[in-house]
Amino acid sequence: MIDELRLGRERRFLVLLGIICLALIGGALYMQVVLGEAPCPLCILQRYALLLIAIFAFIGAAMRTTRSVTVFEALVTLSALGGVAAAGYHVYIQFFPKVSCGIDVLQPIVDGLPLASVFPLGFQVDGFCETPYPPVLGLSLAQWALVAFVLTVILVPLGIYRNRQGNA
Repeated sequence: MIDELRLGRERRFLVLLGIICLALIGGALYMQVVLGEAPCPLCILQRYALLLIAIFAFIGAAMRTTRSVTVFEALVTLSALGGVAAAGYHVYIQFFPKVSCGIDVLQPIVDGLPLASVFPLGFQVDGFCETPYPPVLGLSLAQWALVAFVLTVILVPLGIYRNRQGNA
């Protein structure tokens, strides 16, 4: 009974995490379409990371065994680590604008990914990483993304540990 309650808590957390990730993608699309902020290659890679986190979180929430939920939580954490790398590099580029994100190198790779042709509005490169856009509540979008990814990398394993320590 207690194991089921703990697993249910993890599932609810995964659903919430998936919804937050989709909301962040929606916010990025709003800023792109309404505010005219063109996404760079690293922005698009961060969107992929958010999408992967959401997909793995929703699938993990649908799983019924502790082991299967843990597998998808691990995939969520790995996706978040990819997001940390992309967002961290993006933040670095914004602090040192003379460094480029390598649009000549990254753009064809990112635009060659499957979602760029299926949903070009959301997953096609259209800007430069060093372009300064107005901050949101004092932080750039890349900084907000980095915060979200780092929190995910910390909170998902912490939740697993917290929920599983009584199972020994």
